[in-house]
Amino acid sequence: MPNPIIKSFWDKPTGSWQYVFHDPETMKGAIVDPVLGYDPLAGAVDTIRANEILDYITKAGIEIVWILDTHPHADHFSAAPYLKGKLGAPTAIGEHVVKVQALWKDIYNLGDEFRTDGSQWDRLFKDGERFNVGHMPVTVFFSPGHTMASITYVVGNAAFVHDTLMMPDSGSSRADFPGGNSRELYRSVRRILELPFDTRLFVGHDYAPEGRAPSCEATVREHLASNKHFKGLPTEEHFLRVRDARDATLPLPKLMLAALQVNIRGGRLPEPEDNGRSYLKIPVGYFESRQESA
Repeated sequence: MPNPIIKSFWDKPTGSWQYVFHDPETMKGAIVDPVLGYDPLAGAVDTIRANEILDYITKAGIEIVWILDTHPHADHFSAAPYLKGKLGAPTAIGEHVVKVQALWKDIYNLGDEFRTDGSQWDRLFKDGERFNVGHMPVTVFFSPGHTMASITYVVGNAAFVHDTLMMPDSGSSRADFPGGNSRELYRSVRRILELPFDTRLFVGHDYAPEGRAPSCEATVREHLASNKHFKGLPTEEHFLRVRDARDATLPLPKLMLAALQVNIRGGRLPEPEDNGRSYLKIPVGYFESRQESA
């Protein structure tokens, strides 16, 4: 079985990594977690990052057969619908997205017209489900904790672990969003770290601490040796103390309240109103204020 060829794309404003992977034998590929740009001050979206992906796959001669999201993101809009319109490839996410939709439908007080059945995507993957990209089988791991719907895509010697793990010097991702759970996060990470030592883990974000260059990849072996939260495989209770204490200091992501209502729609803006414009709702007073961490 061939291992995937992987191209990463950095979105500096949100610290997000996007990926294209493909089968070198068939040149069939998939896009993972594409970003649609959003300027909250102007209320404007852009397709700059998505177009960079389109340029790459055109020049490389890749046929995209899947557009994959790992979870409904809290810090950027998904460009999956835009890319589907350009490429015709189906979109997919994990089946537990319906729980996230139901939760945020209540938070945003969305009407009955908003569907919480996951029908905004073409496919909802179950834990352990497999599908092919060219000759390469891709296995889905349900990886809850950061969100209720997070999944990991494992293909050959690579795994796209979304926001479950960060780079080793940053540890793991937060678990305090609505529906998040640090205990589930710990168990999801432990499952990922049971993959073969040389498996390359591709993260969803990197905020480049201490001024280093942004990075997106480390092996299971490297995480076991030096991950800030998982070096030496700490006990579950130790991790919970560290993760929960850290989460209590973190402010909400700047785009969270805008991004979630777009991403529970599969990356689509709300339906335009009678003046032809779409509007985002911000629930005032729902979340307690947090100070920026030191």
